[in-house]
Amino acid sequence: MNTQLHRARYVQDAIATASPARLLTMLYDRLVRDITCAQIAIASGDTAEVNTLLLHAQDIVVELQSSLDTSIWDGARGLQELYRYLFTELISANIHKDAKKVATCLRIVEPLREAWHEAALLTVGGVARVG
Repeated sequence: MNTQLHRARYVQDAIATASPARLLTMLYDRLVRDITCAQIAIASGDTAEVNTLLLHAQDIVVELQSSLDTSIWDGARGLQELYRYLFTELISANIHKDAKKVATCLRIVEPLREAWHEAALLTVGGVARVG
């Protein structure tokens, strides 16, 4: 088996065995990575890569939004609105290859990622990684 297949298998196994809290933090980690890489791609003029990264970021935001249960947590409605705003900004940033909008999205997502990592640690006593 080659290296790419080993990596794909490892990722697939990690996702399949992850707790809900870990899956959430994994999504946020990837969202931050996609947005950060999109910033780099905009700066280098790689519009195809910007498109790929921001489309993936949009998919993650949709997944995060769909996982919210507004009947369980009062804060879910506010977070749902924030996800809607973020989704709209990612679309606009992608259409216009707008570095400022991408930076705004990153400023929104990074503190959320940190908060979810901290919450995951508190609720499951597991190991969360930020960065």
